[in-house]
Amino acid sequence: MKQLLALLAALALPVMAAEPTLYGRYEYIALPEIGETLKAKMDTGALTASLSAKDIERFTRDGEDWVRFRLATDGASDKVYEHKLARISKIKARSDEEEEGETVEAARRPVVELEMCLGDVKRTVEVNLTDRSSFNYPLLIGAKALREFKAAVNPARRFTVGKPDC
Repeated sequence: MKQLLALLAALALPVMAAEPTLYGRYEYIALPEIGETLKAKMDTGALTASLSAKDIERFTRDGEDWVRFRLATDGASDKVYEHKLARISKIKARSDEEEEGETVEAARRPVVELEMCLGDVKRTVEVNLTDRSSFNYPLLIGAKALREFKAAVNPARRFTVGKPDC
């Protein structure tokens, strides 16, 4: 019986999740491929990550879909970035944006995979591109990206891990 219990316990170990890392509602995240560190809002209510971009243009290179864009952030240079398109996402409109009786179409946004550094953890995350220049934070980290970082968010805390160090 003891051997059976030991075997069951050993099999259960990989299933047991490691404790998440606790981050604040706002954190600094480095984007090594872009060469920028941005303030990000950790948003458990959003599904995907969003990066503030402008002049977004899809094009084809060697038979594959790509996207070029500029950052739409304070003090951003005019540098043009090009990334392979991962997919096109459909983003639902917030309920407070809908008029009564009006059907709002989902926004379609290009999605790229970007390397991100949060604290000393580096992950590749899907990020949709949209102009967030009217928001306080140019980078929004949604639930999918939070899972990649094995993150939990304490909304009462801010910038808990300081500047990225990957």
